[in-house]
Amino acid sequence: MTLDIRGSKKTTRISDNRFVVFEELISNAIDSYLIRKDASANIPALSIRFDIELYAADLVSVDEIGLKISCEDNGAGLGENQVKAFVTKDSTFKDDLKIKGIGKCFGSGRVQYFHFFDNLRIDSVFDDGGSYKLRILDVASNTKEISEASFKLEDATNREVKTLVSLTGLSEQAMKKHFESKSLPNEFSAANIKHHVFITFLQRLIALKDVIGDFSIELCATLFGEQQPVEQITAQDLPQKLPVPDIPILCTHGSNEHNGEYKLTISTYEFSEDEFGGFEHDVALCANSSIVKSLTKTFLKVHKDRKHSINGKFYLVLIESDYLERNVNVRRDNFDIPFSNHGNADLMSSGPFMQDIIDSIEDYVLGLLAPTDFDRDALIKETGTKFGISAKMLVDTRVKVKYGDSANDIAKRVLKKYQEEIVDDTSALFDLKEGLLNLDPRKDNFRDKVNEMSWKYTSTIQKMDMANLSQLVVRRSSMIEILGCAVNKLLTVQSDEGRKENEKIIHNIFFPTGKDSNDKIDHDIWILNEEYHYFEHIASDKRLSSIPWGDNDNLFEPDIDSVLAEVFQKNESENQLKRPDIAIFNEEGAAIIIEFKAPGVSMDNYMGDLMEYAHLLAAKSKGRIKKFYGYLIGDTVKPLRLKGYKKFPSDKGWFSTDSLEDPVTGKSYGELYSEILYYQDFVDRAEQRLKIYKEKLGIE
Repeated sequence: MTLDIRGSKKTTRISDNRFVVFEELISNAIDSYLIRKDASANIPALSIRFDIELYAADLVSVDEIGLKISCEDNGAGLGENQVKAFVTKDSTFKDDLKIKGIGKCFGSGRVQYFHFFDNLRIDSVFDDGGSYKLRILDVASNTKEISEASFKLEDATNREVKTLVSLTGLSEQAMKKHFESKSLPNEFSAANIKHHVFITFLQRLIALKDVIGDFSIELCATLFGEQQPVEQITAQDLPQKLPVPDIPILCTHGSNEHNGEYKLTISTYEFSEDEFGGFEHDVALCANSSIVKSLTKTFLKVHKDRKHSINGKFYLVLIESDYLERNVNVRRDNFDIPFSNHGNADLMSSGPFMQDIIDSIEDYVLGLLAPTDFDRDALIKETGTKFGISAKMLVDTRVKVKYGDSANDIAKRVLKKYQEEIVDDTSALFDLKEGLLNLDPRKDNFRDKVNEMSWKYTSTIQKMDMANLSQLVVRRSSMIEILGCAVNKLLTVQSDEGRKENEKIIHNIFFPTGKDSNDKIDHDIWILNEEYHYFEHIASDKRLSSIPWGDNDNLFEPDIDSVLAEVFQKNESENQLKRPDIAIFNEEGAAIIIEFKAPGVSMDNYMGDLMEYAHLLAAKSKGRIKKFYGYLIGDTVKPLRLKGYKKFPSDKGWFSTDSLEDPVTGKSYGELYSEILYYQDFVDRAEQRLKIYKEKLGIE
């Protein structure tokens, strides 16, 4: 039998766990000790010692750092069976021993030795039926294969049973993948390795405490010949587990056929900040009582929260399950469990996804690790302000607001939930309708089904309204706030000392200049009146002669733009390029005329402009446009000159209704409804309309 090192390195890639070698060495040491203890109860306590040496790999420069890791244990050592297992990658040797607490053997751990280091040496003294033997293996990582003949065997009279595994020369691959941007002295300090080992093996050591009793794991580090303080982990360091009931895995996909079938065993440990000052909160999934996948960043996204104790305590939460055990990958650094199905129907019945596991433990973990200053109400209020998501919508969609959420996260979950429910309801409505077609209207159940469909449809409309309305409110709130600032000259661009263009700024908030509906203009003309939102065509400094009427005709006569330009030139002598904005609603034969007046320009001087523009548009539209809505908007007016205008009951602005008649024949062309408003007036009116939407959503 041989172990194909080159082939194994190709089929088993380097681990994502940068300290996998330490974990493999300790796991093997514990397993070896359990084998020895199973054969003889009268043996010393488990003892594992690490020697970590950092040295200058280049005699000229200390920039090139070499690394050597040695692990000595007092386990059973490399007997004949162990050697056979070593050279068999997929060995089931440990599985067949039936020894309590021994690890499962995948045979991939030793491959990581050759991924991470250039050289492996093993010196193992073992009991060979009453006599002691020393078995030695010394191989480089580029060796093609290892066989039983690769091991040297010597007599070892008067030697203690122990095994020393030495790994020398950190590989370029490991350096590039894991340590290129890190400080090796910090990474491989005894204190850092102790912390990692303690957290990683805590669950297994606690589980084995009754079997192995006392134990000692020593970590010694030497940095360029200087001995660092020795760190140690003993049985006395193990904390007590907090009582936590098992949690079922809840599936949220498919037919929920696996709901509650699998259980998660939660082991929670508490560490005092005074005693464990360098600790962090940790949450991890385990297999065979060892950490495989960390979930800490999933729940505590901000690093400072992981380092901040809660009431003077740090918490370690370890999750185990038979389901996890069966699905751990061969490298034991992750699980062969899809995160979610991503719409893949083939995965619908394959068991719980990783997202199901995370969702199932979320309430418990965040309930334990949420900081005491977490303000849930403030986060809900922020979500309402930013996205129009009210507390009622959270209740309707059963979306929980938890620590670690942002307003963005909550809004996405709420809207996604609405969308999913709307799709489900629409499908159910279709099925109900199809079922109705097959019913006999003379039977009693016919009307029951009709009522069921009616209520289902009503609830679906409400969900659609809530989802759409929340987005509408946020957009409109933002536009009104910006418009209010522009009116009061509070925008940053309005503070410049250069040329003031306040009128143009306000205009562009309504709709951009130089565009029309053919340019897919994104306008906010609803600010003036809600029904204007549905006008088909807006021409802002664009040719009116291009507006279509049907498939083969245009709305206006070809000379409309030149005639209108003459009127503009006459009425606006101080700025011949300025012209009103015109919005057209073709089907109803209506038009809106909006004139923004510069600051200090009195609007009463331009009352006749609206009438003149309306007459011209009516005449040049071949009688197709008959209803006109005109607006003069500015900041200055002389009320005594407003002939024919009445003040609004709200005392904000003036309005007038006039017939468009031919001055010679008296023939009526249509009607003009016009308003004269201060800039602040229509801002206030828009806010009042939006207030109704906010009340429907329950947002302040």
